Amino acid sequence: MFTVPIYYYLILSAILFSIGTVGVLTRRNAIVLFMSIEIMLNAVNLTFIAFSRYHQDYQGQLFAFIVMAVAAAEAGVGLALIVNIFRLHRTLNVDEVNLLKH
Repeated sequence: MFTVPIYYYLILSAILFSIGTVGVLTRRNAIVLFMSIEIMLNAVNLTFIAFSRYHQDYQGQLFAFIVMAVAAAEAGVGLALIVNIFRLHRTLNVDEVNLLKH
């Protein structure tokens, strides 16, 4: 049976994390920032699962599952905040929204 080497997963994870980092640093749209953070979380989950599989230990998979549950809760709260900010300011550009002025 053919097995994929661990460094393939780590390279893919590094590429995904880099894409997420570039998205966070260059984009000003709140939805794109949110999606970039989710990509970064999924890249870390891929690393956890790859190392868990490599070491034949299920703790990494369990930790990735917990991170996914926290990310789902964060997605719900984050999208609710984005909707409320859009209702208040009529923009999703994070440079134009300054909540500390009000």
